[in-house]
Amino acid sequence: MPLTLSAEDMAAGVDRLAEAIREKTAGAPIALIGIRRRGDEVAERVLTRLAEDDRELNFGILDISLYRDDFEHLHENPKLLESDIPFPIEGAHIILVDDVMFTGRTIRAALDALSDYGRPAKVEVAVLIDRGHRELPIQPDYVGITLSTQRHDHVLVSLERTDGVDQVRVCANAPP
Repeated sequence: MPLTLSAEDMAAGVDRLAEAIREKTAGAPIALIGIRRRGDEVAERVLTRLAEDDRELNFGILDISLYRDDFEHLHENPKLLESDIPFPIEGAHIILVDDVMFTGRTIRAALDALSDYGRPAKVEVAVLIDRGHRELPIQPDYVGITLSTQRHDHVLVSLERTDGVDQVRVCANAPP
C-alpha cells in the first residue's frame, strides 16, 4: 500500500517553507520563481503566506523543458510552456521553488534556464518534498517535508489547481 500524505500534511509543509524563508531572509527583498509544472503552484502558496510581511516580493514562473538533460528520453512530446518572469533578475535574491527534489537534475536545468535572464545576486532552492537520492551536488536550502524513499520509488505529487486534489503518494518501484 502506498504512503499517502494529505492536503493538511502538504499545507503544513508549505507553512514550514514560508516560515524558514521568513526567518532566513529577515524581511529582505526576495523573488520566488516556481518551476513549471507544480513548483509554480507551490511557489504561489508560499508567496501567499509571505505576503503579510512588510517586504518586497516578486513572483515568476520558469519553464525548463528545453534545458533538461533527459529531453530526448521523455516518453511523451513535452509541452513547452511559457516562462513568466516580470521583474529584473540582475542582482536579485532568487528562490527557485519546486514540488519534489530527487536527483538534482531539475534544479540544474532551472539554474541554466535562469542564467538566460541575467545574473542574480543569490539563488536558493525551496522544495515542498525532499526525497533524497541525489546524482548531482545540489541540495535544497528550504524543505517543507522530508520523505525517506527507496531509489526506485515514485513520488507522485497532486496539487489542487493542476490535478484537482492535494495529495502525495509514494509508490514502491513502479508508477500506479
